[in-house]
Amino acid sequence: MSNARSYPRPLRAKERDLLESVLPEASPGYRVYRDLLSALTVIGEGRRGEGNLILGRAGDAPDDSGPLLPVVAYGVVEGTRDTYTVTVREFAGEQCDVEIVAGRGEAVPDHFEEKRRWSYSAWSPGSPSPATGAMPREVLIDETCVLALAPAERRLWVHDRERQMNLPIPITSFHDELMLHRRIRDPQVALRPDRFFDELERYSDEDLRAAFVAYNAVRRRVRLAERPHIARPAPLWKRVLRAAIGGKLHG
Repeated sequence: MSNARSYPRPLRAKERDLLESVLPEASPGYRVYRDLLSALTVIGEGRRGEGNLILGRAGDAPDDSGPLLPVVAYGVVEGTRDTYTVTVREFAGEQCDVEIVAGRGEAVPDHFEEKRRWSYSAWSPGSPSPATGAMPREVLIDETCVLALAPAERRLWVHDRERQMNLPIPITSFHDELMLHRRIRDPQVALRPDRFFDELERYSDEDLRAAFVAYNAVRRRVRLAERPHIARPAPLWKRVLRAAIGGKLHG
């Protein structure tokens, strides 16, 4: 294994293989990130320790001064001796934060025997979760996006049809928007995002759709189509009143 502490350095073959496993080449959105892997080099470590790498241009200093950017791809490679999680975050300028983390906290070896590998990036609407094989609940956001919620693994992600990407959504931020939408102030519910998946059935598709739209308005994960205004009939009492007023005017 090469000296992983010496920077800048190229990605090791195994590192590149694991990162590409969560970036399907057939996806227009993920292909951008695959191209980045070819153009960038490892310029340092990120703030999260072992396995957290910053990719950038040789000669540039790693910039980890800002908040962690959203995750765009996540997957797992299961080996016979260890399990490796693979995470790719949004790129900022010409730098990209990635993680390849071993379950035992050790450096990723150049060679190991695999049992299987899976990634949320490979999911498509109507398909089971790549992680568990269970069918997630799907909520249509608009004609371009579908929200998937997987209670068994306690994860949710949004499918972007245009870019063919599946973007993981942090449960805490989404839950906050859901509580605001439902006007739930009970701290045993509003402050317990860990209970969300246990109580998922209490929320309608419209609740979940509204929460995601509000979340996306602040964090802009996907581009949503403008939803047309849907005219709804006036309440009965208003229609009766209008008819009465109209009769007097024309009587």
